[in-house]
Amino acid sequence: MRRLWVLGAFTGLLSGIFLGLFLKMIEISTGIKVYTLLLNVDYFPILKNYYFPELIEFGFHLIISVIVAISLLLIIKKYRWNRTRIIVRTLFITFSIGVLLYPTTALSDRTPELTSLPALFFWLLGHLLYGLLLSLLFIKKGNSY
Repeated sequence: MRRLWVLGAFTGLLSGIFLGLFLKMIEISTGIKVYTLLLNVDYFPILKNYYFPELIEFGFHLIISVIVAISLLLIIKKYRWNRTRIIVRTLFITFSIGVLLYPTTALSDRTPELTSLPALFFWLLGHLLYGLLLSLLFIKKGNSY
């Protein structure tokens, strides 16, 4: 069980770093504030009153990514998903997370407009790529759990 938690932490960190770098490169190259959206905490009642440096905000993102990865691994183990189920379901779950989080952009002046189709596209693409990397890492290390 300990190996499962370590694997979840590792895959969550690696995939979370990838998502952050991907969205940061999109933001740098296009000016679309998808990386800012990823790090945004303006929709948390208490946190919105504080300024956090980028590194701390990225740390919040990585904590969430590790929680997602560990949770998925626990589900994968419990229900004994095969390779196809791991990929398809992980992609569905991470895409759904992206869909559910995107509307939070309406709660901040720093993030893209809710109606920005390019922002929505890059946001969802990033979450699909995140899910793909996560699922491939799960499969590669599958004998560990």
